Amino acid sequence: MAIFRRTQSMMMIILGLLLRPHYWLIALSVGTRMIPQRWWAHWPYLPIPRKDYLKFRLETQYGGHSPQANLPDVLRYLRWVREWDAQS
Repeated sequence: MAIFRRTQSMMMIILGLLLRPHYWLIALSVGTRMIPQRWWAHWPYLPIPRKDYLKFRLETQYGGHSPQANLPDVLRYLRWVREWDAQS
């Protein structure tokens, strides 16, 4: 059941981002920052973040044993990153 809820949550986040084109560039930027260095040298040979990294990020934000991201939090985080990058 937890896998279903996590998948449903991710699909809602993806759909929510697809419906908001003004977030596309910053979401792409944040996504590329999460790609591990030399990702091509390690299985599964895909430019995706490591599971332990994602688990750490979710636990530090939400706490608990099986935290789940949600669309409002993701949008809030993307706005914060955009503002932070603009100040840098």
